[in-house]
Parts: sequence; C-alpha cells; structure tokens
Amino acid sequence: VQLQAFGGGLVQAGGSLRLSCAASGRTFTSYVMGWFRQAPGKEREFVAAISWGGGATYYSDSVKGRFTISRDNAKNTVYLQMNSLKPEDTAVYYCAAHSGSGSSWYSLYHGDYPYWGQGTQVTVSS
Repeated sequence: VQLQAFGGGLVQAGGSLRLSCAASGRTFTSYVMGWFRQAPGKEREFVAAISWGGGATYYSDSVKGRFTISRDNAKNTVYLQMNSLKPEDTAVYYCAAHSGSGSSWYSLYHGDYPYWGQGTQVTVSS
C-alpha cells in the first residue's frame, strides 16, 4: 500500500488542523492505520490508531481529548483532526499502516508498521 499524507501547516496555539492520508494499492480495509509524529532531535512517537473498519481507536495520552482519528474506507483515506493545538505538538506527522495481526490490533511501536507516508509538517506557534 502506498500512503500520502497532507494537510500540515502553521497554526497558532489553540487552533486546529486536519491531516489526511490517502492510500492506494492493496485493499485499504486490510490495514490498521496509525499516525505518528517526530519532532527534531526526538524519537518517532505514536499518536493514534484506528482499526480496519474504524470501530476502534486508540490515542496517546498526550493527544487524548484533543485529536480524533477517523477513516473513510470508501475514499481510502484516514484523517487526524487536531484541535486545541499546543506548541509541543510541533512535529512532522506521518501516517502508517500495518496488518494488525499481532496480539493486539494496535501497536505503539513504529517498527511494527511496514508502510509509511512521506510526512507532513505541523508547526504550532505560541
């Protein structure tokens, strides 16, 4: 599956952005979709994941209540709605896909996701 993320930009603290990730290639519904982010000098960190049909979601504590992950399987697209943005949310955001065949449908570990988009920069000014 090929992934392309877009929608990043510059926003003031407290503002909102919606990221999109369009998938092409193999069957989109075969994959659990996730969003990760990486700030300069830091490790890539898990943000959110959504199950194959969209019925289950999981968030990192740092974004819970502010970010919402969703997917439209008819459009082969996953979204990340980001509200109440903070300067510490500044990072390159990546979408990723994996089959979800492990002991848990989601994974917090970036190494479990074999497919990645190219990343989109989100900058939150204070």
